[in-house]
Amino acid sequence: MNKLIFSILLLLLLPVAALIIITPMDSDKQYIFGLFSIGLLLLLGVSKSHLISVIMVVMSFLMSTRYIYWRATETLHFNSVIEAALGIGLFIAEMYAWIILVLGYLQTTWPLKRKIEPMPDDPSTWPTVDVYVPSYNESLDVVRDTVLAAQCIDYPRDKMKIYILDDGKRSEFAVFAADAGVGYITRNDNKHAKAGNLNHAMTVTKGEYICVFDCDHVATRAFLQATVGSFLIDDRLALIQTPHYFYSPDPFERNLSAARDIPNEGALFYGPVQQGNDNWNATFFCGSCAVIRRSALEQIGGFAVETVTEDAHTALKLQRLGWNSAFLSVPLAAGLATERLGLHVIQRTRWARGMTQIFRMDNPLFGRGLKWQQRLCYLNAMLHFQYGLPRVVFLTAPLAYLLFNQNIIASSASTIFAYVLPHLFLAVYINSRMNGRFRYTFWGEIYETVMAFHLIIPTVLTLISPKHGKFNVTDKGGLLDVGFFDFHIVKPHLIVAVLLGIGIAAGVVRAVMHDYFNVDPRVILLNVVWASLSVIILLAAIAVAKETRQIRKTIRIDVSIPAIIHYASGISARTETLDLSMGGMKLVTPDERYQNDRIEEVELRLQSGAVCIPVSLIGADANVIRLMFEEMPLEKRRELVRVVLARADAWIVPPYPKDRPLHSFASIVRCVFELFYNTWKERGQKRKNAKSAGPGEAT
Repeated sequence: MNKLIFSILLLLLLPVAALIIITPMDSDKQYIFGLFSIGLLLLLGVSKSHLISVIMVVMSFLMSTRYIYWRATETLHFNSVIEAALGIGLFIAEMYAWIILVLGYLQTTWPLKRKIEPMPDDPSTWPTVDVYVPSYNESLDVVRDTVLAAQCIDYPRDKMKIYILDDGKRSEFAVFAADAGVGYITRNDNKHAKAGNLNHAMTVTKGEYICVFDCDHVATRAFLQATVGSFLIDDRLALIQTPHYFYSPDPFERNLSAARDIPNEGALFYGPVQQGNDNWNATFFCGSCAVIRRSALEQIGGFAVETVTEDAHTALKLQRLGWNSAFLSVPLAAGLATERLGLHVIQRTRWARGMTQIFRMDNPLFGRGLKWQQRLCYLNAMLHFQYGLPRVVFLTAPLAYLLFNQNIIASSASTIFAYVLPHLFLAVYINSRMNGRFRYTFWGEIYETVMAFHLIIPTVLTLISPKHGKFNVTDKGGLLDVGFFDFHIVKPHLIVAVLLGIGIAAGVVRAVMHDYFNVDPRVILLNVVWASLSVIILLAAIAVAKETRQIRKTIRIDVSIPAIIHYASGISARTETLDLSMGGMKLVTPDERYQNDRIEEVELRLQSGAVCIPVSLIGADANVIRLMFEEMPLEKRRELVRVVLARADAWIVPPYPKDRPLHSFASIVRCVFELFYNTWKERGQKRKNAKSAGPGEAT
């Protein structure tokens, strides 16, 4: 009955929607209509109801579609072939943005906030699980703690087996596996990269379920108990995915001070997007931090090997055969983010190539087995990675008029603004309302602009030749002794920023002398503002390339745990930790005994027990004692991993404050200011150091 009422209501509203979209208006009437819509939106925004949010999404859809309809029917009139090529190119980029906006609304408007399903009381009835840790060229330092954390998972020992899948065939890994008491699997070739490695392991293991962790992802003790229960109540569930949480800063967080206090780049995907996918049974497998039913994998022939994104393609194949998927939005594991911008670009380029390969080779719009909602969720993911060329078009479009006097939108500046204002305002406001705790306004532009120029060639080549390219492993766990500016990565950004600067200067000159140049100063103003915004976005993206030093081998985690300091004299003192890492700790100073009595061990007191760790003093004062862990046996390190990384609540963090668009834009402007200020300050310091060193030392 509800579906019937909805269908009737939809049919009744379609004429109204069509009227809103296609009714022509001059600029004055469109201003009134747009301002009325914005006022109504702000009035509705007082309510926090989800139904109101849906109504606002419909409003945004109608206003954005009205803008696209107006662009298609009234602004594509050109005076030359060059104008037509540039103008149609801009319109296609806007069409792309409109499609992504609409598909994004479909994905995120109805998120499914799934809860943990409890396990049966009798552990003897729990299913068997194989835990895979695939590795190729990563160091043992990275892999070791992942394996030790897996051993800390609270699951019956006879029901869980852990395997290192070593495609690098390294003897030290085999020795470590034997010492740690886990399985070690290798193969004769590296065919199909990670997917082939996983598929080979399936032939020599027997667990009912397969849990995959990338070699840098450390699991919490609750991982399997929080995920496996869902399979026991749904015998058609093939996959449950959990978020990829990163305990080290990514290049944006490390190189931009403002980015340290906002949701990271992946928060939107591992929040509303995956929760929305879950609602439509379209959860993506993300290659790690997931559990998969073996029988489902065997039905599709194992992990997908046709593309370089074996994870998403595997989920697509499962869903085509009617298997269910789930997303649990609880961070139950944590890993290392890409350390440098160059590595970040390599990783995202691989993702873009892989999703483009799926688009060409196994397009979700075609073939059997998927519901229309699933098809659109996958379509959005694949189209998303085509943003490179549209993003460059949006950045450079004002140059057509400012430098070459080409009118690529056949309309007055006043009318353009009248149609653009409500379209953009509604889209920004509603995305901020629904997703503002996961992606701050305008920061998506920074993330995409960093990547845009690098994605164009790989995605176009893959569209033409989908088998082009190979799987690239993302390096993790590296250090950076000296900060530097990665000019190579942002060279195209710098070139475009200079061109836009020249265009803005030329536009100002033409606006001042508009009678001489016979131009409309309002059109100049529109393009100058557009170009200025593009410059700000570009400069913020360029600031990410100013790499800061990364000299800490282990990441510190702020955590307060009761501790006991054991001195060489036999005396002990109670205190608590301020932070912990796998390399050392910081403690509250309990007394002044450290000045005369050597600290030998620190005992960490947990509800599950205590662990004593040998330490040496780095430094201390009246407030803080800094200690470094000494070499310890494997058993002791496993206990340390359990304390530092594998706690059930290790990665549970409070939500970010709600997005404030103007404040968010101000933070981007701050990043641009700091780029110039810090560069100027560093150069001044270098000159000062050179002078103080003297001529002989300076050379």
